[in-house]
Amino acid sequence: MPLLVVDRVTKDFGGLRANDQISFQVEKGELVGLIGPNGAGKTTLFHCIAGHHRVTSGRIIFDGEEITHLDAHRIARKGLARTFQVYAATGDLTVLEYVMVGAFMRTRSRKEAELKARKVLEELGLEDWSGKMVAEIPVPAQKLVTMAVAVATDPKMLLLDEVAAGLNPKEVDEVKEKIRHIHWGMGITVMLIEHVMALVMGISQRVIVLDAGRKIAEGSPEEVARDPNVIKAYLGEKYG
Repeated sequence: MPLLVVDRVTKDFGGLRANDQISFQVEKGELVGLIGPNGAGKTTLFHCIAGHHRVTSGRIIFDGEEITHLDAHRIARKGLARTFQVYAATGDLTVLEYVMVGAFMRTRSRKEAELKARKVLEELGLEDWSGKMVAEIPVPAQKLVTMAVAVATDPKMLLLDEVAAGLNPKEVDEVKEKIRHIHWGMGITVMLIEHVMALVMGISQRVIVLDAGRKIAEGSPEEVARDPNVIKAYLGEKYG
C-alpha cells in the first residue's frame, strides 16, 4: 500500500487554478523529486498535502487514512512533516531549543524533548550548533536546522520545500548528504521540491514534473530529463 496517495487534487483560488487534477503515489521508503517552473503549483500542492490549504476537489490519503480535510497539526501528528520555502530565523531560541519544538510533537516532557533534539542534532552532524542562537548562525546552517526540527517530530514522511535555494555548490552538496542520511540512514520517506537540478536529479529515485498546475511527466530522473514536454517547459536543452 502506498504511503501517500494524491488523487485528482485540484486547488482553486477564486478564478485561478493552482493545481489541476494532480494524481500520483509515493511508496514507503521512496525519495521523490517534484520540479517545475515558478508558478507551476508545487508549493501549493505541498500546502494541500500538509493541510495548510483545503483542496477544492480530490482526495489525499496518508498511511491508509484519508487526510483531505484534516487540519495541519493533526496531519503532522500522523507522521507527515514539512519544511517551508520561506524561512526567517527570529526569536531568542538556541538551536537545541528550536529543535525541541519539533520534539514536543511527541512528548510533553522537557527532558525527553531535549534528549530527542540532541539525538537528532547528533544524527545530522549539527551538534556543534546546539548552543548557538538560531538567528545568529549562517543561513545554510539555519536551513539544516529547519530540517532537524521536522525530523524531531518523528515523521514517516518529510516534505522539503527548496531547502537548497540560494546555496553555493559546496553547501548544496552538504544539504544533499543530509537528505540522503535522512532518507537512507533514518528510514524516512522524502519528497522534495527543488530548482537545483544537480541536487534533485542526483538523489531522486523518481521525479514528478508540474507545469501550469498540471502534472506533465513522471518517471526516473533519466526518463524525465529526456521528455520533450519537460525540456520545453522547464529543463531546457542542457538536459535534452
